[in-house]
Amino acid sequence: MRPSPHRDRDAVLETWRGSWKFLAFGVFVLTYLVAIEHPQWFVLRPATGTAIALASAANPPLAQTDRGVQAKR
Repeated sequence: MRPSPHRDRDAVLETWRGSWKFLAFGVFVLTYLVAIEHPQWFVLRPATGTAIALASAANPPLAQTDRGVQAKR
C-alpha cells in the first residue's frame, strides 16, 4: 500500500510550522535579552526643543528645592 500524499504534505507542514515557531521564539528571547540590557531605550524624553524648554521650565531651580537648601547649610 502506498502512503497517502496528504500524509506526507501534513508532515512537511508540521515540520515547517514547528521550525517557524521555534525561530520566532528564539527571536523573541533574543529581543528580550537585548532590551533588558538597554533600559535607557525606554526612558521618555522630550522630542523637540520646545518640549525640552517646557519640561525644564516646569522643574523648579535647584536652589528652590530641598536639596539646594540643604547644600547651603
